[in-house]
Amino acid sequence: MYKYLLLLLLCSNSFCLNAKSDTNKSILKGSVKDQQNGNALFGASIYIVDLKLGVLTDSTGHYLIENLPSGTFLVEVKFEGYKTITKNILLKNGTLIEDFNLEQSVKEINEVVVTGSSKAVQIKKNPVPIVVVSHDYLVTNISTNAIDAIARIPGIRAVTTGPNVSKPFIRGLGYNRILTLYDGIRQEGQQWGDEHGIEVGQYAINRVEVIKGPASLSYGSDALAGVVNLIPTQPAPEGKMIGEIVTDYQTNNKMLGGSAMLSSTKKGIEWLARISHKQATNYQNIVDGRVFGTAFNETDANASIGIHRKWGYSHLDFVLYDDLQQIPDGSRDSATWKFTRQITEADTVRQIVSDANLNSYKIGVLHQRVQHYRVFSANNFILNDGSRLLVNLGFQRSVRREFSHPEVPYQNVPGLFLQLNSINYDIKYSLKDINEWSITVGVNGMYQQNTVTNGTEFIIPSYHQFDIGPFATIKKTFGKLDIAGGLRYDLRSFHNDQLYTKPDAVSGFEKPVYGVDTVGANNPFSTYSHTFSGVSGSLGATYNFSDKVSVKANISRGFRAPNIAEISANGVHPGTNFYQIGNDNFKPEFSLQQDIGFVFSSKYAVIELNLFNNFINNYIYNQKLIGVNGADSVVTGSGVPQTFKFQASNANLYGGELSIDLHPLKSIHFENSLSVVYAQNKGVVGKTVADSERYLPFIPPLHGFSELRFDWNTKNIKHGFVKIQAEYYANQNRIYEAYGTETRTPGYTLFNAGVGGSFVNKQNITICSIYVMANNLFDVTYWDHLSRLKYFTSNPDDSREHGIYNMGRNISFKLIFPFSSDLKK
Repeated sequence: MYKYLLLLLLCSNSFCLNAKSDTNKSILKGSVKDQQNGNALFGASIYIVDLKLGVLTDSTGHYLIENLPSGTFLVEVKFEGYKTITKNILLKNGTLIEDFNLEQSVKEINEVVVTGSSKAVQIKKNPVPIVVVSHDYLVTNISTNAIDAIARIPGIRAVTTGPNVSKPFIRGLGYNRILTLYDGIRQEGQQWGDEHGIEVGQYAINRVEVIKGPASLSYGSDALAGVVNLIPTQPAPEGKMIGEIVTDYQTNNKMLGGSAMLSSTKKGIEWLARISHKQATNYQNIVDGRVFGTAFNETDANASIGIHRKWGYSHLDFVLYDDLQQIPDGSRDSATWKFTRQITEADTVRQIVSDANLNSYKIGVLHQRVQHYRVFSANNFILNDGSRLLVNLGFQRSVRREFSHPEVPYQNVPGLFLQLNSINYDIKYSLKDINEWSITVGVNGMYQQNTVTNGTEFIIPSYHQFDIGPFATIKKTFGKLDIAGGLRYDLRSFHNDQLYTKPDAVSGFEKPVYGVDTVGANNPFSTYSHTFSGVSGSLGATYNFSDKVSVKANISRGFRAPNIAEISANGVHPGTNFYQIGNDNFKPEFSLQQDIGFVFSSKYAVIELNLFNNFINNYIYNQKLIGVNGADSVVTGSGVPQTFKFQASNANLYGGELSIDLHPLKSIHFENSLSVVYAQNKGVVGKTVADSERYLPFIPPLHGFSELRFDWNTKNIKHGFVKIQAEYYANQNRIYEAYGTETRTPGYTLFNAGVGGSFVNKQNITICSIYVMANNLFDVTYWDHLSRLKYFTSNPDDSREHGIYNMGRNISFKLIFPFSSDLKK
């Protein structure tokens, strides 16, 4: 099946590459100038978002975009230090002259987004709560992976297992409730695992768009709590060749990172290629020293080719992710309190980890190898009547191997071996706008097949599933009022296989058996089939009183089918050393969220307030049990794993985010934010909720963030800055205490700092950008409430025992060498 899909992807793009363009062409040209003094702006970006097509102005401030289709398109005009202009432009056969005059501004408020919508839309006209993380933010802050890069944004956090494994949390919800996209295509790995990170290389990401709330209307199951769209670097503007070389070093875990990218576009044919690598030894803090099992070695690559013609565009993308990640377990020697490692299968005696191993980049015998391959085709066809047809097809293969056998000859035999193949499809038909009514109908979904039988440990069974979700959306503008809504129906057909296992006669490890060999065998998984379905939708409005003041409100219903682990898990996960138990009686989760937002923006201040209330039926969460068999009987002792079982209840989450950005002078920025979420376990009908169970587990505490930044420009330096940051995290005492599922986390404050800028030549062209940044300047010892390492202990009953603390002081040195040149016509 998969080879036929690959053939379809290649053939569809081959058809587009060979398609002949219409002789009737639309041309857009004009100039971009400073509104105040009329000076030409050299290098301003003119970008047609829905066509993924753009150019830069020349030295006289003029631009020219040829070979455009007819229709109405949103054009975005940007230049550093100026307020972005967005304008709907009607293109017809012939030439349209459109001049833009930009106003100087210190804060961008007119961002255009593509996530959750069939067409590009301004944030201020979108009732759905959404935030944009810019490329400038990504490169001027320290991060250790693509998700960590956005974890300080108000309302967004991450559950972590060391510096290279992060999963996004939005307003207290995460795991399979958050859908991660890569350039609009859903990311499919083994998301059900707590320690399974997002398989995307951080250096490829140019921009991130985050929906903070149910997005099931556009994306179906797994978008119940929000969407994180990781948007990679786009190909070069027309007539240009661009590239960059990135080098990155971080002191705490001695991380070495680098990336190289090259791209060009000529006469509507574009291509891009990037390769990246990063590696690190074990991170450290002043209490634990170097934390054994947190080293990693990651290689990433991506390439794309595309064509733009009068009929629209077609892109074909290839992405590779390959990560070697050590597995921490928190075990320590009782006398020296140093970390130990497993050296025998029986694990009756452990070896103290040497300083040389703690400081080594070499990946140990016990580790994970995660490989992810993706090919996808994105196509936007502009039809003769002005309507549009978007067709996105993708194939992904995720291979996860967790090597848990320390002895020869089985060190290269994976304990957990998961092979997930996914086919994604997304088809949308947008009717031609009539009197500013915008209507889109579509269908999207996926087919998945996960094979688990090639390892020696089995926590989930093999399964396959098929998702389909038809939907319709509508938007309308009434002067200053914008309304948007839609409905969707989702259907998931799910089937998991039965599994019988017996010990192998030679190795003693469990292996699958079939037929007559099943007599007397273990039967950890039985055949299970079920169809999950549900209706989701959204309705909202935005009213812009003026360019400075706007309000928005939205109500949305989300849907999520239970994942494979929640339904069928039954075994010890080698990456967590937890015994996990599922429940095949679960029903789908349904959420109903209300959002209200307020924005005020002026030359000197931007104030934004967003409030939400979210009620979830059949909320599934993980509860710690006392017994391995799932009973409430005490089972303790060395080598006995902690046991967790998924439960379901009703839940209510509410809170909000407040941002106050002050700009008394053009060069001074004082940005502040506060975010909070409260989460209550509402229980089920007929059962009283105990005090120890009244809060939901793993909810982030109140989070405050402040940044004071001074910007400057000189003859040889542009975009220079120096900044200091303060991060505040309150005590988290509202926890799920039942059976010791989680523990209270004390509050803490971290201080960060940074300085950087770009060196330019006489032509004002950037030669090199240099950034020096530091996190946790005062080397504070702390636990992040969402860090899984907080619970990694060798003996939870030892009163001296504590979990592993987060990373100590970390200083980053980053160099970026960009280049750009004009292509010969």
